[in-house]
Amino acid sequence: MGSIKHLLIVVLHLNLLVTLLALNDCGFGFERKKKQCIDVDECVQIPGICSDNAQCINTNGSYYCQCDHGFESTSGTSNFTAIDGVCIDVNECIDFKDICGSHTVCENSIGSYRCSCLEGFARHSPHSPACKDINECQVDAFICGQLATCENNEGSYRCRCHTGASNFGRDQARCVELKCELYKTEGKSQKLLPGLESFLALMRNSCMELDQSSGGAIGKLSGETLLEKVLTAGDGVLSGEPLENSGQVSQLLSSMENAIRLIGPQLKEPRTRKETKHAEVELLLTRQMSPPRGPIHLSTEHVQMDTTWETAAGTSAYPGFAVASLVAYKDLESSTNSSFHEMEKTHSDMSFQINSKVVTVYVSNPVTSHLSTPVNFTFFHLQSKETEHTCVYWNSSSKGGSWSPRGCVKTESNSTHTACSCSHLSSFAVLMALYDIEDAFQLQVITQVGLSLSLVCLFLCIVTFSCCRSIQGTRNTIHLHLCVSLFFADLIFLAGISSTENRGGCAFVAGLLHFFFLSAFCWMCLEGVQLYRMVVLVFNTTLHMVQMLAAGYGAPLLIVVISAMANTEGYGTKRYCWLSLEKGFIWSFFGPVCAIIIVNIFFFTITVWKLAKKFSSLNPELSKLRKIRTFTITAIAQLCVLGIMWIFGCFQFEKNMLAMSYLFSILNSLQGVFIFVMHCLLSKQVREEYVRFLSCTQAQEKRKEKYSETSSSQALRMTQSTGESHI
Repeated sequence: MGSIKHLLIVVLHLNLLVTLLALNDCGFGFERKKKQCIDVDECVQIPGICSDNAQCINTNGSYYCQCDHGFESTSGTSNFTAIDGVCIDVNECIDFKDICGSHTVCENSIGSYRCSCLEGFARHSPHSPACKDINECQVDAFICGQLATCENNEGSYRCRCHTGASNFGRDQARCVELKCELYKTEGKSQKLLPGLESFLALMRNSCMELDQSSGGAIGKLSGETLLEKVLTAGDGVLSGEPLENSGQVSQLLSSMENAIRLIGPQLKEPRTRKETKHAEVELLLTRQMSPPRGPIHLSTEHVQMDTTWETAAGTSAYPGFAVASLVAYKDLESSTNSSFHEMEKTHSDMSFQINSKVVTVYVSNPVTSHLSTPVNFTFFHLQSKETEHTCVYWNSSSKGGSWSPRGCVKTESNSTHTACSCSHLSSFAVLMALYDIEDAFQLQVITQVGLSLSLVCLFLCIVTFSCCRSIQGTRNTIHLHLCVSLFFADLIFLAGISSTENRGGCAFVAGLLHFFFLSAFCWMCLEGVQLYRMVVLVFNTTLHMVQMLAAGYGAPLLIVVISAMANTEGYGTKRYCWLSLEKGFIWSFFGPVCAIIIVNIFFFTITVWKLAKKFSSLNPELSKLRKIRTFTITAIAQLCVLGIMWIFGCFQFEKNMLAMSYLFSILNSLQGVFIFVMHCLLSKQVREEYVRFLSCTQAQEKRKEKYSETSSSQALRMTQSTGESHI
């Protein structure tokens, strides 16, 4: 823009000169007025003729320009005209290299420049141009903290850490205590968790390297490498069986917290994320001279944490850095599901289960037992249930370790997540309260007695459906295999559901239960399909035997095989030999069952509707009461065979649903009894077979008795005859 403006002024200048020359004959720089030649003041006639940053000076018959201080002409002369050049800024920092003196920084500006002292130097007085070294060790006696000696250097200083302290390679940072004894493997009161010894040895070596290095220089491993090795070692600890007791959990959680304490200050990036098979960590690090301020947001897949840098740094001596980290364990909840003795003191009528991922929080603030500003967490539930949730932390001092709600308040909760506010830092999780069904002993007795009766009745059903020729057909085949599946399922349930001592045997029992219960439901579904075909198609309703066997046994076997390949650990739990609730594995059973129940409800509805129409058109002489009774018995019989009663199981574990629990236990434990009564005792054809069988049995007994009496009389006569002869 400046060059364009200058060009316009030059053009205007030339035009003015041409005009003046054309109008008068006084010569260049003059004009005729009242027959006299008078000097033209170009500085007035053409404002800005010398452009910016210059002064215009008029002369007789001409003018010239002079640049302002800090500028120079492009013409190379001090006096020039608009045609000759313009004024440009002089870069004093380049043209005069020592203009600011030593230990300074020169900053050029338009028409001037500014000198400032380098960091670590200052002017001893406002009027002194020289910058001299600042002795930081004298200015602030505690600049390096109490665990270091301050050494002044020209323009800087160095904190030489004492033995047992380090500033992690940052010479001007305060030295903090290393506490390498935290990573000792010997002298522990408890036996170390398997795999934890190598974990602690790795951290101890790194700590000792920091301590022994000159001035606290960083050890051989970088922070990023050390973090990766620590998480890998943690995976080794968590890759085996679940931890045996709460003491082992406390060892793991405290070891991970101490590891982050050592690793955090050694990292290079302000934000670091790492994820392994069994853990996920996000860590923030800030380095600045003054304590940091502002919000902090950390998150993993299942947990979010919100706090502030003021909380992370604390109010004690600021070491020149602040760290905040969040570590989430992917499957540690299964190892902590029995550590509730603190909760059970005040809630003896409840049982609990972890319903979130377990997390460990660490900040560089050394005092986190009573925070002035609470830390906020958002835990996403592992199971979406409308039940009571409690925010808890891991109290390692309570009998080896236990979950405790002290210091944590629930601020929001629904079926998907729970928000917590905690006034201290540790390891945290969310508990889901499982309301124990009252009168559990009575329910257990009902189940055992009902299943025992069902086993007897199912055995009679199997014999009946196998031997009665008059009822042979597709439905009878379905009923037979349904009874076989239920018989083995109930028998295995009674004998092995609580056999959790042997892990492998328990998993085998769970697999058999999975197969036979699914098989029973598949035969129930075939019953629904057969009913539908009989009601809708009427003719040609026979199902092929191969198709039925494939659906009744092949489909369940395929589901069990796929489930076992996908999650072998899902078979068998600590309490029962059944499917695990972790990772939604239970849906390998509930999914097919729910689908079959929905389909059978549809078939049942059509059957009942057709039956209602049929009974309304029966012989008018048949009493209405008898019609209703016959219809009701038929409908109940279909309910038993179709397994729709299992729908009550969806409500039995909900709060205030004790009646549903009793109803579910009674109806389903007696399913075999209902099938025997409805399809054997109340069947006219079966009763006739029973009568015929009993008649044949009685006839055979009479023949045996008659034969026995005849044989006895003949023997008596022979004895008498022999006796008389002998006499």
